[in-house]
Amino acid sequence: MDMKYDMVKNVLTLLEQFELENSLYIKYESNIEGFKKWIAANYSHGDKQNDLYWEGKENGRSAASVINTLIVHLNRYAKSYSKSAIFGSEFSTQEDFIYLINLKDFGEMIKMDLIKKNVHDKPAGMQIINRLITKGWVDQTNSEIDKRSKYLKINDKGLAVLEQQMEKIRKASEIVTGDLTDNEKMELIRLLNKLNEFHMPIYDKNIESEYLLTEVLKEKK
Repeated sequence: MDMKYDMVKNVLTLLEQFELENSLYIKYESNIEGFKKWIAANYSHGDKQNDLYWEGKENGRSAASVINTLIVHLNRYAKSYSKSAIFGSEFSTQEDFIYLINLKDFGEMIKMDLIKKNVHDKPAGMQIINRLITKGWVDQTNSEIDKRSKYLKINDKGLAVLEQQMEKIRKASEIVTGDLTDNEKMELIRLLNKLNEFHMPIYDKNIESEYLLTEVLKEKK
């Protein structure tokens, strides 16, 4: 009897996971057929995963090492395309237009919220924000709640300079995703979101670099 109850609980857990993922980006029908397809897509590749080869695997190189290297490489590829997209424009770096896009898409926000949204440390983020203010692309106003905080808002000049480059920026974004199919893009979003949800709370704690690795490893135990 206990074994039957365990099976029911496992199925319910899978259903909860299916409904959660499907609510974030609708990929499957919200019925038993969709659930079966989701099970097949996520839990029927065990043998294939064991056959996956990467450079150095025979010498003990771990999957974690490969993932780290590929993420670093992809970041460098993305930066090179972004650099090309802003070549000859008024933008100094890709962070300039990323900060502007965030203000355009999400509306005005205080400085630290904008910095955290881009996962920068405060000095680097403030440097970018000051550059945008100096160029006259962003306006800042005092917060009525906390006088020490400044609200940032993209202005008409900022919107205009952003619009001038948006076509190239969109093309650069498309190139980064390479030849992935729509389904592969959705799966990659799912996995990257999962990693982001793991790392963001750690980032929000603002742990000094000297202690960061030690604290994270301690929490994982």
